[in-house]
Amino acid sequence: MGDAVLELACELINRPSVTPDDQGCLEIIADRLEAIGFEVEPMPFGQVSNLWARRGHNSPLLCFAGHTDVVPPGPRDQWRNDPFAAEVHEGKLFGRGAADMKGALAAMVCACERFFADHPETIGSLAFLLTSDEEGLAVDGTRKVVENLQARGLAIDYCVVGEPSSARQLGDTLRVGRRGSLNGHLKILGTQGHVAYPEEAHNPIHDAARAIAALTSAHWDNGNRDFPSTTFQFSNIQGGTGASNVIPGDVGLDFNFRFSPESTAESLQQRCTLILDALALDYQISWELSGQPFYTADSPLLEAARKAISEVCEISAETSTGGGTSDGRFIAPTGAAVVELGLLNQSIHQINENTPVADLLELSKIYERIMELLLL
Repeated sequence: MGDAVLELACELINRPSVTPDDQGCLEIIADRLEAIGFEVEPMPFGQVSNLWARRGHNSPLLCFAGHTDVVPPGPRDQWRNDPFAAEVHEGKLFGRGAADMKGALAAMVCACERFFADHPETIGSLAFLLTSDEEGLAVDGTRKVVENLQARGLAIDYCVVGEPSSARQLGDTLRVGRRGSLNGHLKILGTQGHVAYPEEAHNPIHDAARAIAALTSAHWDNGNRDFPSTTFQFSNIQGGTGASNVIPGDVGLDFNFRFSPESTAESLQQRCTLILDALALDYQISWELSGQPFYTADSPLLEAARKAISEVCEISAETSTGGGTSDGRFIAPTGAAVVELGLLNQSIHQINENTPVADLLELSKIYERIMELLLL
């Protein structure tokens, strides 16, 4: 059983599926699912590969969701091995995507193979919603598939997203929600001129310093019992002509809010505008809402996930709404109960990404047990 999970994880890692290029990973998974009775439906949109696969037609519908795309590996000479040639070393599987999240995909598929071999008849149905567009723009991936399913009147009851949720040991954390994500693109305008004649110019970099100080010192909300407070971070600054004797005509700043349900995208935009207006800046701003906050309260899915972790790992999982965003933000608004449950997140997106091999089998057992609790 463990060898099957490891072998599939290695097969997926060996495909250099840097977002949004799937490199045939979904085809590998589709073939495995089709062999055990799933109806497989590729759903490509633009340059993105997506897969919807379902076995059964009754409710409840339990869906495993995830992604085959990975972030770029970074400097390859700093890896202990080729990042797209899976390698086991001292009990750990190394390779880009080992933890985020090809290892979890292998655990899901193999769990389904075992489950349906033992239980060909179930009271509900099982589905997979997979994409190659989670690490990138996330426009033509899960978002589009969910829109397509909704247009058909198809509703997901329970969804397990295989993102790497565990912090210190497998199963210690269940993510039951995420904060929203709001991006701002700010351009502060000035007047270009010679640095020796500042009276003939207006330096937008100096204005940007005031804007940075005001926005980073603002307090946005206190969060609540289930969510940490809203945070604000600048991510990029673009300014200057490259010459040391020229005052630039404008400077660009990108920033992000990760916001709790105690704030809304609209309230954050309004407060941000008030702060900038109070500084009497000449500026332009545009906004991009990446996702609303979502939260899954007590549900049969959460109960099943807790029980499965307790039985397999012999620990009690804590619930969390921290961290970044996930494709759960597109699934939860449809009314589905969503939990994120996956491998350790300690090395994701890093050089030498890895996961303990033993965790792959344990995670697959957890997924199988969740199916037993919800579909039998």
